[in-house]
Amino acid sequence: MPSSERKITPEDLLPDAEFATRRKAWRAELLPVKRLRRIELGPVCTFYFENYDTMLFQVQEMLLIEKGGAAQVPDELAAYNPLIPRGSELVATVMFEIDDPVRREAMLARLGGVEDCFFVSVGGERVMAEPEGDVERTREDGKTSSVHFLRFPLKPEHIARFRDPSAEILVGCNHERYSHLAGLSPASRAELSRDFA
Repeated sequence: MPSSERKITPEDLLPDAEFATRRKAWRAELLPVKRLRRIELGPVCTFYFENYDTMLFQVQEMLLIEKGGAAQVPDELAAYNPLIPRGSELVATVMFEIDDPVRREAMLARLGGVEDCFFVSVGGERVMAEPEGDVERTREDGKTSSVHFLRFPLKPEHIARFRDPSAEILVGCNHERYSHLAGLSPASRAELSRDFA
């Protein structure tokens, strides 16, 4: 199946009992991949670049934990299939991870509109994120969510530069109160390149 059409179907899912027996080994196999797809941006923000494998595991986890059976499957597929890259894009869950609830509330209250400030820089050209449009992530009072779902639509020339080892690849945020850049390692770039058709 072309990556532009890749999605999780009910036929891809293991029964809960089978997943439970394979869960530990599957998680161990996925861990090195997830490490390469995790990019820290500044002190409290992390990009988790998603793909088919990370989302399939997440769906299986949700089904096992929530025990909703077949009735739960359509909701999980509707939630997680949009986070699978479609061949000419990168898709990331971006999280502000602050353990202290008071500090977290104060910081999120200052970051309204941050979902419109994330980007990937490919050889010096910024590709701005497109926030998932189903839910407004910044409230009327200016407080943003701690979780954002973003897609980065790449043109063929961006993809070619992304694969060029001499081109610098960065993720960043240009919000006035959270301005940070982070470079991708060669191993992370190689892993993310697998998302392109």
